Amino acid sequence: MTNATQTSRNESMYGFADIDSYIESVKDSITYKFTGANMVVAGLMSDAQELMSVGDTERARQTLNVAKAVLFQIMDGNLIGTVERK
Repeated sequence: MTNATQTSRNESMYGFADIDSYIESVKDSITYKFTGANMVVAGLMSDAQELMSVGDTERARQTLNVAKAVLFQIMDGNLIGTVERK
């Protein structure tokens, strides 16, 4: 896939051009550092629910796709699901 094709696909699926940069930003987030990526996914799902409640189903769909992308990164071992507290 060409860069232009991938960018267009990402914009349609996620609402922005670069999902890889988004995943990197998750790693820098306070939520990820203190609770893990599972809570990031939960937050994205809550955002999607809010978008649905105001009738913005397209943005809700895109937000759920972002949540799935983060979940797949957890499943692939690239992100930590839950941070163990000591």
